[in-house]
Amino acid sequence: MQALVHGMILAFGLILPLGVQNVFIFNQGATHKKFIHALPAIITAGICDTILIFLAVTGVSMVVLNVEWLKILLFVVGLIFLTYMGLVMWRSAPEPANNVQQQHRFSARRQITFAASVSLLNPHAIIDTIGVIGTSSLAYTGHEKIIFAISCIIVSWIWFFSLAILGRKVGQLGKSDMLLKRVNQLSAIIIWGMAIYLGVHLY
Repeated sequence: MQALVHGMILAFGLILPLGVQNVFIFNQGATHKKFIHALPAIITAGICDTILIFLAVTGVSMVVLNVEWLKILLFVVGLIFLTYMGLVMWRSAPEPANNVQQQHRFSARRQITFAASVSLLNPHAIIDTIGVIGTSSLAYTGHEKIIFAISCIIVSWIWFFSLAILGRKVGQLGKSDMLLKRVNQLSAIIIWGMAIYLGVHLY
């Protein structure tokens, strides 16, 4: 029970801040007319977090972060991608509802690509997962460590689904393309902020 509660609280505390991953999932929930169309982003983010938590608990990822050139490469790639992603989201203003010929909503393939990228190419997310969840898991052994990891993973999945549902509610309440355009632009600003922070950290 201690491992279960510890894992849930820890995972929720890590995933709650308004990071790039959260912004992207919320954005997809808000911009798609049907919730099912946002599932590729939700499922991809959940799978990526599951992988990161598994690697953190087993200690495999600590080896990666101890290789200096690999860590720098991860930061550089993450910086470039976040800058590009912010530009794409800034430009992805929804078309009027009656214009169905060209909607700027992300396709399933693009959702999977972006969700995987913001999860696996975000150095701070990886370091937080390894540094906090990985270190905390050292307090447990055997089945307790498994329970700890599973509780972290469950919280992660529930959070992503909740974010997309919340985004959808906001999109439905707005009923105007202008609101969705502002959601996209706010998402882009937050992502650019993360990119700048990453660049300063790299420098």
